[in-house]
Amino acid sequence: MQLQNLFVHHVHFWLKDKADLPKLIEGLNLLPPISYIKHIQIGVPADTHRDVVDRSYDASLLILFEDKAAHEAYQIDATHQIFATQYAMPLCAKVVVQDSISY
Repeated sequence: MQLQNLFVHHVHFWLKDKADLPKLIEGLNLLPPISYIKHIQIGVPADTHRDVVDRSYDASLLILFEDKAAHEAYQIDATHQIFATQYAMPLCAKVVVQDSISY
């Protein structure tokens, strides 16, 4: 089944200190109740080892939204702002976001 007409928001997090993973996951777990989110997955690198697989990140966040408007509303949602300022910014050395839409 191919997903259609979705806005996909995929974020990878690299921690300053690997010991902070439980704290980052705690922060990520604040996000699921945000009403604009259609589906969410919080994860860590899978145990897959191929040349094309980047396992250098510490945690990932995959969110599916109905559309770009829902994504934009999520970005300014108070809970997302708490996560960004109290968890991601102080704990992460690097954050990479990849947004995509159905083609």
